[in-house]
Amino acid sequence: MFDYKLLAALAAVVEQGGFERAAQLLGLSQSAVSQRIKLLEARVGQPVLLRATPPAPTEVGRRLLNHVQQVRLLERDLQGQVPTLAEDQPVERLRIALNADSLATWWAPLVGDFCAEHKLLLELVVEDQDVGLKRMRAGEVAACVCGAERPVAGARALSLGAMRYRALASPAFMARHFADGVNAASMARAPAIVFGPDDLLQHRYIAGLGLNGAFNYHLCPSSEGFIRLTSAGLGWGLVPELQVRRELAAGELVELLPNRPLDVPLYWHHWRNGGELLASLTRHLERGVRDWLV
Repeated sequence: MFDYKLLAALAAVVEQGGFERAAQLLGLSQSAVSQRIKLLEARVGQPVLLRATPPAPTEVGRRLLNHVQQVRLLERDLQGQVPTLAEDQPVERLRIALNADSLATWWAPLVGDFCAEHKLLLELVVEDQDVGLKRMRAGEVAACVCGAERPVAGARALSLGAMRYRALASPAFMARHFADGVNAASMARAPAIVFGPDDLLQHRYIAGLGLNGAFNYHLCPSSEGFIRLTSAGLGWGLVPELQVRRELAAGELVELLPNRPLDVPLYWHHWRNGGELLASLTRHLERGVRDWLV
């Protein structure tokens, strides 16, 4: 049988990004948390953590974290069926990884009522849509919104639709950099704006135009900041249409090439044995997301 105090220590270290914050969360000393990890490793006969900064789970550690995530959700179901079991139990948050553009557009209005009805607390981990699934694989989250279609073992994937991006810039930027049109030479010279090292949307857009080659870009890991930089004329970038309808209507942002959007498919991944709460959230997303994505 598992000692769930040891598994809780493992989950806390990974989710909190270190032993010190895990100790604060669990109300233990840092030494006590370390001892629980060592005891867990002795029981499974191999390391469960890579002592890096932040600590990362090993392969067996990921399997144990996956188990912990699913047990937490199943325990919540049981507490709902047997209310006395919920007494003195800490409130659990549902950890979900999603991309920043979904968080900045459709996620909140879609799940707001659901969270209120089910008294659900969320702990959101923001990742690029191309890498969010690594959080599932690491056992750190119960579900994720990402661009990967194939689920990890033990999980299911649901197609949500696609988020439509448009290549936009300010009118002043267009006049300064694209007065002679959008071509290989002008794209190479004009600075772009990229969300982060894992963001390849701009690269895909350029490749889709047959204009492969290096280009200069700013890095801006903020959806709101991305819009501000684009509007201020610092660069061009691929922006969710949902996020800039007002700016487009007002002419504050214009397309590099009219009617050349880039649609990015999004998928909802969740554990198969994640309990009724996760299943209900999945059904809710499936019903409502079509009003937001294409």
